[in-house]
Amino acid sequence: VGPIPVDLEWQGNRLSFAWMTQLPPTFEPAVEHRAAVAGTLGLVEGDLDARLPIQEISCGVPFLFVPMRDTDAVDRASADQAGFRRLRDATGIDLPIFLFAFTPPASVHSRMFAPGFGIIEDPATGAASGPLGCYLVRHGLVSGAQAQRIVSAQGVVMGRPSRIHIAIDGGAGSITGVRIGGEAVLVAKGEFLV
Repeated sequence: VGPIPVDLEWQGNRLSFAWMTQLPPTFEPAVEHRAAVAGTLGLVEGDLDARLPIQEISCGVPFLFVPMRDTDAVDRASADQAGFRRLRDATGIDLPIFLFAFTPPASVHSRMFAPGFGIIEDPATGAASGPLGCYLVRHGLVSGAQAQRIVSAQGVVMGRPSRIHIAIDGGAGSITGVRIGGEAVLVAKGEFLV
């Protein structure tokens, strides 16, 4: 894998927006353990979107994508390390979980849990956002111009809201480009003394 292209947009001397190109997606088969995955999130199978599969997708880093019935189900989800261990032991699934509810034409309300990596919840997961856009295109939720303007709202429940922009080129059978972008906000500043 070579360097990852990053495109910067400027307004005068101020950086206004950054886009990062991600690797083409890889899709694994649908996961059949729907009740076990829902239980790992403190939910029941009825909270999942019954029309859509649970699926592992990667644009460099694999995530398990879990479509939810609505934004309320996303907000009620929780994650604990013991639940993730039970899922791994029962099914072999050992991945960060990215759950989301889709709202037409191209908005997503999302959360990401990875307690096995020491991340209880992440407010903005760029590595999962490209594969999320690929999931939406692959399963026909967005296409054409809409696939260029997907916005994922993440971190809302944590009180650290983010908006990640996603642009997917190609169609459901052949995704040819994956980009994610957004603006950055300084939340901390520090100094190391050596």
